[in-house]
Amino acid sequence: MSPKIRWYILALVFLATGLNFLDRQVLSMTIIKIQEELQISDVEYGWVNTGFLISYALMFTVGGRLIDKVGGKLGLGLSVGLWSVASALHGIMSNFYHLLGFRFLLGMGEGGCFPGAAKTVYEWFDKKERALANGVAIGGAAIGAVIAPPLTILISGQYGWRWAFIIPGIIGVVWVIAWVIPSWKKSLHAVSQRATKKDTSPLQVPMLQLLKNRTVQAFILIRFLLDPVFYFLMFWVPKYLNQERDLSFERIGELFWIPFLALGLSNILGGWCSDKLVSRNLTINAARKWVMGFAAALTLVAPFISTVSSVEVAILLMSLMMLAHGFWITNYITAITDIFGKYATSTVVGLSGTAGAVSGMILNPVIGWVAQNHSYGPLWLVSGIMYPLAFVILMVFVPKITSMEFAANGQMGHVRNE
Repeated sequence: MSPKIRWYILALVFLATGLNFLDRQVLSMTIIKIQEELQISDVEYGWVNTGFLISYALMFTVGGRLIDKVGGKLGLGLSVGLWSVASALHGIMSNFYHLLGFRFLLGMGEGGCFPGAAKTVYEWFDKKERALANGVAIGGAAIGAVIAPPLTILISGQYGWRWAFIIPGIIGVVWVIAWVIPSWKKSLHAVSQRATKKDTSPLQVPMLQLLKNRTVQAFILIRFLLDPVFYFLMFWVPKYLNQERDLSFERIGELFWIPFLALGLSNILGGWCSDKLVSRNLTINAARKWVMGFAAALTLVAPFISTVSSVEVAILLMSLMMLAHGFWITNYITAITDIFGKYATSTVVGLSGTAGAVSGMILNPVIGWVAQNHSYGPLWLVSGIMYPLAFVILMVFVPKITSMEFAANGQMGHVRNE
């Protein structure tokens, strides 16, 4: 099979992360109609969201661990298949308990998406192209977030809200078929691995050893600190624009897609910049950290969002924040693949994702309390501080981004210098 198959695979990963964000956002667009028809209260809706986050957080780690064992093809295929079926099942629900169960099932499937995407990129792309490939893969999520509102409204208006769940679910099943058809045996990266490794069987690095590793701890802590900032941008900005900027819901819909478009573009651009630096003979360590340092500095615009008088300028600054996040998260995940390779990439991505989801669950009520009793100003201030703090943690606790060696029993050894 032609080596070009890897770009076909990458395109499918892009679509998978897009479906991931699209499927999770359909409920927030249709919940008003669902509540009217099924008599679901706001409290019950809160429990539904909590159920999703619990299974999502759990499966980030469990799914990542399993994907490291079975590989990207089977792991990501099962994840997309599970959440696509869960999405379609939303279309036949008739009460609160159905919604709670289907939402929990959706979280179980979606939790394996990004560990599976990271694993797949590692399997198909070498270090000189890996950041760009990760950017394309992750960028699908932002595009999914951009198209979810208008697509959901269109489908609901034409066919009813149930089909807004069923049609994406069907698309996901078709995706799985397209995913399993091609053979992966002639991956150039896999060939090079076989040529350089005596034993290509997957090694399982003990979980306890990973958790004790200072580098793993640093990546987990960084995600714990930063994911609440991203959740704040995703879930609270519409309320901020409505309450403090006095924008109508229609006007919010006209503006709020812009930051997510910036995010999708920066995912790809951040990877391209990092790979370009590597091609110009910078080390992996220097390339990833230069881009992440730039991103951290760019987030310092956040405190000004609450002070500028123009809504358009505020949206521009939010777009810069999302741009910075795209640069950051692409190189963050790529750095994990650079260090842990095929043995623990999905596990470490999963552990960090779980930490971020748990942090989001803990801090979302805090965000609500601050917004309700004070203003959004302190939240924007903290958002501008967290990325520079995370970059300091990265520099101190991950002094060199370079490939880690593993013994035949899966034990982590010394780090190779580049």
